[in-house]
Amino acid sequence: MFDDLWYKNALIYSLDLETFMDSNGDGVGDFVGLNRRLDYLQTLGVDVLWVAPFQKTPNRDNGYDISDYYTVDPRHGSGGDFVEFMHEAKKHGMRVIIDLVANHTSIDHPWFQASRKKDERFHDWYVWSKKRPPDWNEGMVFPGVQKRTWTFDKERREYYFHRFYEHQPDLNMDNPAVRAEIRRIMGFWLELGVSGFRVDAVPFIIERPKLRGKKNGSMHFDFLTEMRDFLQWRSGDAVLLGEANVLPKDSKAYFADGQGLHLMFNFWVNQHLFYALASGDIRPLLAALRATKKIPPGAQWAQFLRNHDELDIDRLTEEQRQTVFDRFGPDPKMQIYHRGIRRRLASMLGDRGHSRLAHSVLFSLPGTPVIRYGDEIGMGEDLSLNERDAVRTPMQWSDEPSAGFSAAEKLIHPVIDKGAFAYKFVNVENQRRDPDSNLRWMRRLIALRKECPEIGWGEWEILPAGSKHVLAILYTWRGTSVLVVHNFADRPVEARLRIDAPGGERLVDLLDPISLDGDRENRYRMKLDEFGSRWFRLSNLNYGIERAEGG
Repeated sequence: MFDDLWYKNALIYSLDLETFMDSNGDGVGDFVGLNRRLDYLQTLGVDVLWVAPFQKTPNRDNGYDISDYYTVDPRHGSGGDFVEFMHEAKKHGMRVIIDLVANHTSIDHPWFQASRKKDERFHDWYVWSKKRPPDWNEGMVFPGVQKRTWTFDKERREYYFHRFYEHQPDLNMDNPAVRAEIRRIMGFWLELGVSGFRVDAVPFIIERPKLRGKKNGSMHFDFLTEMRDFLQWRSGDAVLLGEANVLPKDSKAYFADGQGLHLMFNFWVNQHLFYALASGDIRPLLAALRATKKIPPGAQWAQFLRNHDELDIDRLTEEQRQTVFDRFGPDPKMQIYHRGIRRRLASMLGDRGHSRLAHSVLFSLPGTPVIRYGDEIGMGEDLSLNERDAVRTPMQWSDEPSAGFSAAEKLIHPVIDKGAFAYKFVNVENQRRDPDSNLRWMRRLIALRKECPEIGWGEWEILPAGSKHVLAILYTWRGTSVLVVHNFADRPVEARLRIDAPGGERLVDLLDPISLDGDRENRYRMKLDEFGSRWFRLSNLNYGIERAEGG
């Protein structure tokens, strides 16, 4: 069973095509440029590329305002370039997942233009109201920037609903024709070889907006099942990776007993992880891990540190949220939407040891790790850019002009050329040659994670460690066990552990050529450096035999 669930032990690498590599000197990244960097990604250890929207778009929201789901935006190349990219990715042993933006389209999409004219076919493809609903300015995704969720359309003389910006009208998922079209879009890209979809804004896809005189109905969870059934029918091993920032008790409906999403981003653990990084106190993180432990056997959490949006911390308590703001985003210009921080990981954490701790924790959490382009070299952000664009600057390949991203003078976003995170100091070429660089360390860490399939496929438990600063997780799978221990404190801490598992009498260090022996009851006292991490395999004489027999 588990051998077929490739996503359980994959490394997913997230990138924006427009800021990754420009091949033709127009200042915008493209598929030909991405092809040229597949060797780099393969060497890094990437298994899956998650490519942000690249379809035709007016590009008012980083490509998430799509005006044609079936074409590649000319800025990024052609359909032929996409097919060539898929071919090359496969040759490099990498799968590809793409964004499925099914909640909304661009206001420029022909569907919306026909709907506002009350075209017979597209009349109700969007959510319209003849009168302004009472919640016209409630539930905004971008508070402080966005003014409303219902906007009056002068041509149709009605209000249309939009969870996001007013140039992104919501599709009407109550309409069977709309749902059929979404499946058609999925089928189109599956035929071109993608291995699944990162489903954008899942709760908003399946919600039923309030309308005057109507009660708020139940969510469209049946649509998730429809999508899953269609996906499995068309491509048996393709997956749905869902973006749903929901409470742990609500996640069950999204996994749907193994009939809904295959993977879901674990926002609950992510936010409590950043509280632990800010405070050194792991106790809320332990509670978050336990709260998200019970999921269907075939399902998986996608664990991450930073993504292409803000660091969202709205699920934390007010006190916890303030702790994170004080530590990682004290300046108001670092904050956004009253709930998040618009900084990159390396600049937030500052200390290299703290940053390495965060990544070591990421790769040891139960689930599939997802990393963001540039984090492997420790890129920073540009706070002079608007909103979330601060963390969407071009990839820093070298110390050549424009960071080796493009030969153009004017770029889609400016490169970071000032401060400690300027491309002159932080780039791939420099770090390739430095044996102690962040890039070389990340390659080593990714290789280590691949040596520990227990993390993706095994059962896990949190071990008491005698300190509120120490996180210790034991994974067991097919008779083998891995133990990972982390110190979140900015000072050395002693961990006290007792291991009740086969092989627990000896711990073999996976990063250093040493081993530790426990006492008669398999108890250990180990000293951890500030922000220190230890990866162990439990000694088991049958390890090689059982792994060979188990496949």
